[in-house]
Amino acid sequence: MSICIYLAGPLFSEAERQFNKKFKLILTKNGFNVFLPQENEVYGCDTKNEQMFSNYLNILNKCDIIVAVLDGGLDVDSGTAWEVGYAYSKGIPIFGLRTDFRTFDDSSKINLMIEECLTYLATDIEDLVKILNKSLIKSNK
Repeated sequence: MSICIYLAGPLFSEAERQFNKKFKLILTKNGFNVFLPQENEVYGCDTKNEQMFSNYLNILNKCDIIVAVLDGGLDVDSGTAWEVGYAYSKGIPIFGLRTDFRTFDDSSKINLMIEECLTYLATDIEDLVKILNKSLIKSNK
């Protein structure tokens, strides 16, 4: 049985969407079943907002892990922040990816409330994949 990952992250620019697709492909090649919201709906259509929210919430509740892209300057994307908080409240493990090198201060790379929700924070994709594989091997024993 494949582990289901909900890939949360900003998706409002072409660069963000391309990064998310590349990241999903890497996770998929490593044996994960990945749900990427941007591939499932058309954004900007107000009549679908309620249905989109309901669909994503149902999928989020079914996934085993959340992987959150936490780039974007000093603050993470607001939708991603909500998904992280929701997953944390449900006890779903959250693995963060922060390739953005900007920091709040000398000790914090992201907002404290987001950082404290995370199971692990990686600074590159390769590290994150290694940690996911290592964590899942432990949890399957």
